[in-house]
Amino acid sequence: MSETGLRERKRQRMYQAVSDIAVRLFIERGFDAVSVAEVAAAAEISKPTLFRYFPAKEDLVLHRLADHEQEAARVVTAAHAEGVAPLPALRRHFLDGLAADDPVTGLNDHPNVHAFYDLVYGTPSLVARLYGYLERSEATLAEALTDALGDDLPSALDARLAAGQIVAVRRILAEENWRRISAGERVEDVRGDAVAAAERAFAALGAGLPRLI
Repeated sequence: MSETGLRERKRQRMYQAVSDIAVRLFIERGFDAVSVAEVAAAAEISKPTLFRYFPAKEDLVLHRLADHEQEAARVVTAAHAEGVAPLPALRRHFLDGLAADDPVTGLNDHPNVHAFYDLVYGTPSLVARLYGYLERSEATLAEALTDALGDDLPSALDARLAAGQIVAVRRILAEENWRRISAGERVEDVRGDAVAAAERAFAALGAGLPRLI
């Protein structure tokens, strides 16, 4: 592996290690009760170094979702290379996530996952910061749709509108699953409804976005 590759792996390990320490402290004591200085001390790095990795305190938590920020765009791009339309690919990806109990779909009741999402959804500043993540997801998905469909999308606005609807559907489906799991329902009791809801939602998207099927 090249020196550049080794540096990148080291940097990613640092991101993960600091984020893990921060999330543990926030879950134990509450997001607002733990300072950035305390996180830095626990991670054995300086506060300025921490801010080089995480510009805002909220990013220490939402780093765990960063890998998913471009997920929908990656699905569309990979599907296009195989000659598969965007919506069928995104539908299949979400259903596969439900089958695998992927935490991003909301269908997961592992205690650590439960604690993490309680932290996110129970902290107003994290919820507010999460909207930036959703906006970036929409932007990257809109670019992927434009690349995949070309002239089939009349304008950049059409791509953004389509991306916004897709991201919203994925978010709402996941939040509904999480709401039920958080209320105490078992994953297996929610799964059937979650799959049925996803099928209805993607069918509705297809009816409104026929260019994407």
